[in-house]
Amino acid sequence: MKQLAGLLFLLVIAYLPTRLQGQTKAVWQEMHTFHDVMSLTFHSAETGDLKPLREKAGLLLEKAKVWQAAAVPTGYDAVKTADTLKRLTKQCKSIKKAVKSKKTDAELTTMITEAHEIFHEIMEKCRT
Repeated sequence: MKQLAGLLFLLVIAYLPTRLQGQTKAVWQEMHTFHDVMSLTFHSAETGDLKPLREKAGLLLEKAKVWQAAAVPTGYDAVKTADTLKRLTKQCKSIKKAVKSKKTDAELTTMITEAHEIFHEIMEKCRT
């Protein structure tokens, strides 16, 4: 009986890593890179500091375009994600134009907040 229990234990230990591999989330590097810029620009705008957004609006758009062009990894609804990334890139383009045309802090805060909400749509609603 002890031998059977020991064998069963070894089988479970051998099987467990292969089961856990299938449950890991896909790493989407482009999403993380975009998030780094989004985090810097959005969170400072939340506290009234629009300087990072004004300085990084071009980079925000650039990272959105790179992310939009990247392959959608397993674990995301490819169609829903592609549509949402298109909206995000469009919003980032509008932000860059707004910065260039010297829109008010209030207008920029509204725009970056909308971009942040779209970003979270991808992270939450586009998962399968």
